[in-house]
Amino acid sequence: MNISSAAEQSGLPAKTIRYYEEIGLVCPGRASNGYRAYRESDIHKLKFLQRSRSLGFSVEDCRQLLSLYENRNRASADVKKLAQARLDEIDRKLDQLNSLRDTLAALIVACRGDARPDCPILNDLAAADPQ
Repeated sequence: MNISSAAEQSGLPAKTIRYYEEIGLVCPGRASNGYRAYRESDIHKLKFLQRSRSLGFSVEDCRQLLSLYENRNRASADVKKLAQARLDEIDRKLDQLNSLRDTLAALIVACRGDARPDCPILNDLAAADPQ
């Protein structure tokens, strides 16, 4: 099948599929006319990559996950280690977002929100160390 059919079936844009080919994540065959010829196994890989990326795995993590998926002698511990590292990163980001939310919520509470020019939100932003 051609790239537009592969894009439709995998849910990925053709540009992304070309990028994945460029970096060696997928290697479609070529038809006699030189066009890419995607097989069902390529579509399966593309769906695998799409799902992995939707969970926030980096391209390099996806490369490792795909390699592990294709290796029937893999240890599930290797897969779990990658997934745990991703979860740890998500938890760190959530902690940062919760801290930002708490700070902003406190500033909003401190601001009277009336016609006066005094504003704790602006004062805090002006006092922030840009480093």
